[in-house]
Amino acid sequence: MSPTLDNIFLAAERLRGVINHTPLLYNAHLSEQYEANIYLKREDLQTVRSYKIRGAYNKMASLSAEALAGGVVCASAGNHAQGVAYACRKMQVKGAIFMPTTTPAQKIKQVRLFGKEWVDVLLVGDTYDDAYHASVVYQKANNATFVHPFDDLQVIEGQGTVGLEIFKDADFKIDFMLMAIGGGGLASGISTVFKQLSPKTKLIGVEPAGSPTMQASMANGGVITLDHIDKFVDGAAVRRAGDITFDICSKSLDDVVLIPEGKVCSTILQLYNEEAIVAEPAGALTVAALDFVKEEIKGKNVVALISGGNNDITRTEEIKERSLLYEGLKHYFIIRFPQRAGAFREFLNVLGPNDDIARFEYIKKTNKEQGPALIGIELKSREDFEPLMSRMEEHRVVYEYLNDQPDLFQFLV
Repeated sequence: MSPTLDNIFLAAERLRGVINHTPLLYNAHLSEQYEANIYLKREDLQTVRSYKIRGAYNKMASLSAEALAGGVVCASAGNHAQGVAYACRKMQVKGAIFMPTTTPAQKIKQVRLFGKEWVDVLLVGDTYDDAYHASVVYQKANNATFVHPFDDLQVIEGQGTVGLEIFKDADFKIDFMLMAIGGGGLASGISTVFKQLSPKTKLIGVEPAGSPTMQASMANGGVITLDHIDKFVDGAAVRRAGDITFDICSKSLDDVVLIPEGKVCSTILQLYNEEAIVAEPAGALTVAALDFVKEEIKGKNVVALISGGNNDITRTEEIKERSLLYEGLKHYFIIRFPQRAGAFREFLNVLGPNDDIARFEYIKKTNKEQGPALIGIELKSREDFEPLMSRMEEHRVVYEYLNDQPDLFQFLV
């Protein structure tokens, strides 16, 4: 089983009047930065602010009246849930959407907003896997149709309509096509289009480094399940790629690039500050990847897909923190101060003129010669770090550096 170009064209007809034909925009700033012609496909401007509505609606529109009468069910903590909810309201089909109890209230509210009275939001368990297993039980008990977020032919063909729009709007030869990979539905759909309509385009999948599901499976020669993943890039963080999507991506993609989560955060801030684009972590993946292929794309025409813009504002501080750490601008230490007056004042002399104490936690101990303090230092430049460390050695500061101790670091930051 594999998606076909004919069915992707059929999906585009089904989606006509339901979704936005999102713009393909030339970006002058990124083009100058990378000495290439960079175009952004703006799925962050899509209905429900992500491409997920395409696959969800196409799947549901492909079902028989009998199947629709039984309702649909899905499990998701993000964009897929919103896409299914919107499709349920648009088609007037009852839907059950299972989400983990840990899902931010903002996302739950959005799902209910898009689905209104046509959907029931069921909060189950602490993880996506808990919600997924509960949805499977519900599906069997209620004879509902399960709408998979990526490993489904009609879902893949719906996502493939993104590729049709790009091909239609590009009045130039596309040398590189960059697309995010989570489970692989989007990449599978777009690559199906490009392999037939633009076979010389180099197709690059982009995954978060903390969730290298597709790359690991391709290296293994078959789908594997990752034991642990970093869930920060939630729109692209899955433990297991799809069977259908793996088969397509392993044959179609020219490369899969892994992007550190900190780099994603820097890109989110860059897009917001410089381009007024609100991108969610998964949506920023492809723009972040430009740094990792910059030599290869010089002088070329490049399309980077911004897959979604559902960024939770409550995550802003975490995004800033991760960005500073990645850029080498924030460093954490446990400093063991002598238990005497003036010890901290002496430490201030170690700091450079542009160094800033961004965090300080200290409790004076009794009957102890030394009192440990957690200190976070923010720098103006990455190059300021080595001089800081040299001054700490010169002043015989007793310290423990925490940034390179992830097991301890995660509890402090």
